[in-house]
This record gives sequence, C-alpha cells and structure tokens, in this order.
Amino acid sequence: MGIKLYYTTVTASRTVKSQQAEVIRILDSKSIRYELIDISVGGELRDEMRSKAGDPAAVPPQLFNEDQYCGNYEMFAEAVEADSVEQFLKLA
Repeated sequence: MGIKLYYTTVTASRTVKSQQAEVIRILDSKSIRYELIDISVGGELRDEMRSKAGDPAAVPPQLFNEDQYCGNYEMFAEAVEADSVEQFLKLA
C-alpha cells in the first residue's frame, strides 16, 4: 500500500484529534486507500515518523507515500484548498 498516515489514538490535544479526523474524512471521501500507523503503540513508531519527516518535533498527523514524506496537516489542508491532494500525496 502506498499512502501511510501516522496518527495517534492517545492524545489530550483536541487539535490533533480534529486534524486526524479531517485527514481521514477527506481521504475516505476521495476513495484514497491508506494505511493507518498508530504511533501511540510504541515510541519507536513515533521516532520513525519523526525521522522520516525530518523533524524531531513532528506531531501527527503526518502523511507519506511509502517512505517518501508528503507533509503534515497544514500542508495537506493547503493541497485540499488547491484541489491538488493527489499531487500532494505523489499519486499523480
């Protein structure tokens, strides 16, 4: 599978929860298949996400096409506004 969405099921942040839900809703609405990777199950997944993103402070949601970094929520939201989600996710 190509698209990977790093997210967390354990967060006190309403912002993170709403951003994750919006990304999932949009991907589903566009019938884009993706794999959910829950970083709350182990610190190594969080570290992997941050390493791949090139940002030691990265927080979910983070999007990748295989191991190629696509971006974070803000970048995804800009792609939605520009109607360029497929290009953002490196699908086009």
